[in-house]
Amino acid sequence: MSALLTSLLLSSLRLLSLIPLLLITRTTHMNTETLRGLAHLARLEFDPAREEQMLKDLNGILDWVDQLSQVDTTGVEPLVHLSHEINVMRDDEARNTVSHQEGLRNAPRKDSDYFRVPKVLD
Repeated sequence: MSALLTSLLLSSLRLLSLIPLLLITRTTHMNTETLRGLAHLARLEFDPAREEQMLKDLNGILDWVDQLSQVDTTGVEPLVHLSHEINVMRDDEARNTVSHQEGLRNAPRKDSDYFRVPKVLD
């Protein structure tokens, strides 16, 4: 994934993460000033050419959420979980399934009893 695409994706995700704030404040329509304020809070910078498209997209999301809030949910119990299935877990027992030597056998680099990995910190 290119650095530009990654940056754009992260910027969009950061801005979308502020949608709950808009919903709490009952904002139903965003203007350019609100968008710039949210971008500042999310530490985002984007060029004015993309500003109009972002504004259109966010207003579309808010319109969709507004449609959802108009659905009659009287008598519908809130969901805590999406399924009534119960997660059955096994007991956590420590055991060696791979011996030390077997684990090291396929290591690209090893030093007697240890894996050798590239240095991460200076």
